[in-house]
Amino acid sequence: MRPNAAQLALAQDTTIPDVSGPDLRVLFCGINPGLWSGATGHHFDRPGNRFWPALHRSGFTPRQFRPDEQTDLLALGLGITNVVARTTAKADELTADEYRAGGRALAERVALLRPRALAILGIGAYRTAFGRPRARVGPQPEGLGDTQVWVLPNPSGLNAHYTLDGIADEFRRLREATSQI
Repeated sequence: MRPNAAQLALAQDTTIPDVSGPDLRVLFCGINPGLWSGATGHHFDRPGNRFWPALHRSGFTPRQFRPDEQTDLLALGLGITNVVARTTAKADELTADEYRAGGRALAERVALLRPRALAILGIGAYRTAFGRPRARVGPQPEGLGDTQVWVLPNPSGLNAHYTLDGIADEFRRLREATSQI
């Protein structure tokens, strides 16, 4: 589905359900859903978002899934959530308070679901949500209970710091690490 302008406008400040459950190998965590995702109900659905190609290129999926196949990730031990639930046109519309509240809610979700790893897709979101201003991409020294925390590059097409291959390489590092735990 390609949402029109009216559907995108109606998606502002809505939420979409997580793709999650118990015993996940990795719970991928976006910053927040964009308007396109809000209109379709599918995570990382905006054309140009590199999540689905990076997930496949890194070896997490046997083929490149489409956003409307997101629930198929559960059979692979993978899930999707967000730091902040509400949809916006851009992540810079979120406040620091929203990030911090989202970090607390995410920690509660992780305590309940207990995935082996939590992969937060965006260094700035992680730094603000968890008060870790010096965090870097990769595994973090602080976990959430028994859950290992990783920070990966934001797959948004707006993230010019990483190419698709660079994002897939970071996803691959996570995949290799989580196949051992």
